[in-house]
Amino acid sequence: MYAVIKTGGKQYKVAAGEKLKVEKLTGDVGSKVVIDKVLLIADGETTTIGAPLVAGAKVSATVVSHGRGDKVMIFKMRRRKHYRKTQGHRQSYTEIQIDTISAK
Repeated sequence: MYAVIKTGGKQYKVAAGEKLKVEKLTGDVGSKVVIDKVLLIADGETTTIGAPLVAGAKVSATVVSHGRGDKVMIFKMRRRKHYRKTQGHRQSYTEIQIDTISAK
């Protein structure tokens, strides 16, 4: 059984027991998170597609850790104009483990 969920402006295909890194969520390490924006649920031979969400479907997960990703360097330059700008960015993330996928 798997589901497609939406969190942080992105979509993820998840199954029970998986770990994945999503955009930063509020909650302490070890706390439970319920994601109710479920776009699709597939259970073997049956597939339920939402319009846009599947009614009554929920995915529960546990927060494993919080962290920050690798640094991305942004470099802007205009040739022959003596303009250079360097900037760095590190995106925060939350690692979660999927516990259960439930549908009504």
